[in-house]
Amino acid sequence: MDWIQEFLTSGLLPGVLLALRAVTPLLALYVIWRSYTSFQKGQRRRDPLIVLRDEASGVQFPVLYWENSIGRSKSCDIYLPDGAVSRDHAVLLRREEGWFICDTGSKAGVFVNGQKVTDRALVGAGDRLTLGSVTLTLGNSDGAPPKRRRVFTGFSRRPASPRKLLFVASLVQFLMAVQGCFQDGGFAPRQFIPFLAVLVLEWSVFLVAVGALRHVSFEIETVAFLLSGMGVQLLAASDFDTAVTQLAALVLGVGTFSFLLWFMNDLDRVARFRVAIGAAALVLFAVNLVLGDERYGSKNWISLGPVSVQPSEFIKIAFVFVGTSTLDRLQTKKNITEFLIFAGACVGFLALLRDFGTALIFFACFLIIAFMRSGSVRTIALVLMAAALGVVLILKFKPYVAERFLGWGHVWEHINDSMGYQQTRVLTYMASGGWLGVGLGQGCLIDIFAADSDLVFGLLVEEQGLFLGLVVLAAMGLLIFYARSDVTRSRSTFFSIAACAAAGLLLFQTCLNVFGSTDILPMTGVTLPFFSAGGSSLVSCWGLMAFLKASDERTYAARRAAKHSAKAPSKRELEDIYS
Repeated sequence: MDWIQEFLTSGLLPGVLLALRAVTPLLALYVIWRSYTSFQKGQRRRDPLIVLRDEASGVQFPVLYWENSIGRSKSCDIYLPDGAVSRDHAVLLRREEGWFICDTGSKAGVFVNGQKVTDRALVGAGDRLTLGSVTLTLGNSDGAPPKRRRVFTGFSRRPASPRKLLFVASLVQFLMAVQGCFQDGGFAPRQFIPFLAVLVLEWSVFLVAVGALRHVSFEIETVAFLLSGMGVQLLAASDFDTAVTQLAALVLGVGTFSFLLWFMNDLDRVARFRVAIGAAALVLFAVNLVLGDERYGSKNWISLGPVSVQPSEFIKIAFVFVGTSTLDRLQTKKNITEFLIFAGACVGFLALLRDFGTALIFFACFLIIAFMRSGSVRTIALVLMAAALGVVLILKFKPYVAERFLGWGHVWEHINDSMGYQQTRVLTYMASGGWLGVGLGQGCLIDIFAADSDLVFGLLVEEQGLFLGLVVLAAMGLLIFYARSDVTRSRSTFFSIAACAAAGLLLFQTCLNVFGSTDILPMTGVTLPFFSAGGSSLVSCWGLMAFLKASDERTYAARRAAKHSAKAPSKRELEDIYS
């Protein structure tokens, strides 16, 4: 170890650490951008799966999705401008057994070859589907696929190697671990322990996913491991015990991610458990209301011995499930009404728990799901008006919430009181960090209350620089584009809506955290995904990422291909299919 002592006394350490802080965001940006472009390149073309031909006019309707709404409403996937057709007349959906047609409460009913459909009917090529006065013939898609619109998806024509991307992500975590080992001018090798733990976990998951399960994509997991590993290193530099807790939560998060991928593999199973999941979420809220501990004005924690959990974080996953798993009853008024009641109950419980920051996140997620399911701007406008009235009532009857709004935009007038103390310190220390930061474990913000949770973005920028902070925000922003890529290619409307809801929830939560700590918005006390200390939050983030992974059609490609083949397809065969 003599060489380490010589290095510490040589005067080179500050320059080396500065160089590491300059390289780290560049490598992280490479991983994030190449993961996104590889995800884009790996998606299948938007070719029709089957076609429906109008017998009267000869018009052909390409069927692009696994679930397709049919009706007179322009928001339907297949628009039939006929007075005898209901606004939301039927749903045509694909399952393992084949294609099914379902009546969604239409007035005229749905007929297959002259027989009225009571629940759902299996249909095939040549069958005649009658909706009102329109008769459609189902046929196979044998035409030329539409030309793909050229878009810029990176500088390389081929997707990046998943192994290479994960290696670079591990390198980013290694560079941060090195910084943590040499903080305070000394050498603390135990800072490598969190890095090694994350390294073993992420490569084990990679080997199982790519080797055993034959997945051809690993972009979603790579981005999640990159952000989680960076968060663990940031926390380890200031409090090693907190990092150990975060590591345990990371393991649980990966387990949740894996379980949800298995669970969502069967869409009928998702539909069967929809009501049970919603009921369990409401029961968990009720238990939280009765047994919860009050912390910092909110009663949103339950203590189980030495462990504390935040139920609302897990209910985020349930909220997405209940809101999107309508399947063959995609746009019926009954299901939309049920979701409205469930969403209202969730927000009501959060109001009773005085967790208004999380209530805002649920509401934003609700708007995404409601709009994608109904396509009705009028409905969304009415909900927003009701929400505005709710905000007025909260400000009137909850003075401590109004206090946060009073300090909003005036934090420099309240440097030493509760309305501005935290934000002014965040802004000051972020500015002192500059583009490359002051060094891991060298920040002053860590001495401020909630620096490792609500204010963790300020801690990241102070210690690692604004450049890396912007890269992290870019990663969260690109989640929306991940989800948007799947909307027209996912094998189910459930996956499309769930991916957009999960990505929107994570991005909105990120905005509340970052903008709240920097006084662009009022402080809400929500966590920064993947970075804030708190096991419940990290587990929830990984659970939400499962929706993005499941929406990628390649995720279940190996299983579906194996069912129609004597042997499982090779990785090369799958890459040829989806490249």
